[in-house]
Amino acid sequence: HPRFGTAKVTLDSCIIDIVTARSETYSKPGALPTIEPGSIKSDLQRRDFSINAMAVDLSPDRFGELLDSHNGLYDLNHKLIRILHRGSFVDDATRMLRAIRYEQRLHFQMETGTEQLIRRDIPMLDTISGDRLRHEVELILDEQFPEHIILRANELGILDQLHLPIKDAAWITNKFSEARRQHGKPDVAIYLALLSYNLSEKEVKDFTDYLKIIGELHRTMRDSAALSKNSSSLSQPNLTPSGIYALLKQYSIKAIEASILATDVPVVKERLNLYLTTLIYVVPLLNGETLKQLGVAPGKQLGWMLRQLKNARMDQRVKTRKDEESLVRQWLKEKDTLHRQ
Repeated sequence: HPRFGTAKVTLDSCIIDIVTARSETYSKPGALPTIEPGSIKSDLQRRDFSINAMAVDLSPDRFGELLDSHNGLYDLNHKLIRILHRGSFVDDATRMLRAIRYEQRLHFQMETGTEQLIRRDIPMLDTISGDRLRHEVELILDEQFPEHIILRANELGILDQLHLPIKDAAWITNKFSEARRQHGKPDVAIYLALLSYNLSEKEVKDFTDYLKIIGELHRTMRDSAALSKNSSSLSQPNLTPSGIYALLKQYSIKAIEASILATDVPVVKERLNLYLTTLIYVVPLLNGETLKQLGVAPGKQLGWMLRQLKNARMDQRVKTRKDEESLVRQWLKEKDTLHRQ
């Protein structure tokens, strides 16, 4: 691929990507770099951290020789995450999130100067687009134990800059762990819904606006926070199955799944489960065509009757097709009586 200075070599089932050594410059903080051909030294200088700024010579006369101008091997042996220069986070503030991600994944420790520079340069996150920040957050949530990274970011002050308040670290740890027990490896939506559960509507909006989270993912986070505030409605005594359905049908499935994990109220958990496992699958045995055959006029009345038949089945007031037909005839008779009056 001459345009990009790259090549791909296939050996049996093994694919090797080859790239030209490059150098980079940043037109301004947070901008994507301008890449040009360069030396191996300049190429290694582009890396995020010393432990991935090492190379092995492949030329026959120096084969296997380690190129390590940033003491990456020392940091690797001492389990340290270290940036290459003091302007690294200014050039690209997403490195802060990667530094924490690697630190927690590898059980390494942030080198003292690197941690100090993170704390100094946190405002530089504002130079990064929401799309790029969201991508980094999604990579964090794809880790085996994302809560470790999130809480470390919170400790360093990064989450304040991202407009993501953490109100109870122990709660996050417990609920993320429960999510893995229930879902194996939860997807990003479940984790984000849990992070949103104890937030206000404004806090969710501030975070989703900052990271440019839109569409179904935004809805899931918004619904999760709303379900938390409305959980008292779900714990009402004598709430019927159709009443549960009416309360929950407006919320996304992922938000309800997350709320099952998040709530500590047994009756709420039970009703959320009932909705997901049973109520959303209930349908009347009669359909629009059979209702017309029974004398129901097309339009609003027909739609109302279908909804009421669904409610009646959820509440087990009807069980058979004959029961449904009798109920429809009763409604038609009542309507006819009212019309004559």
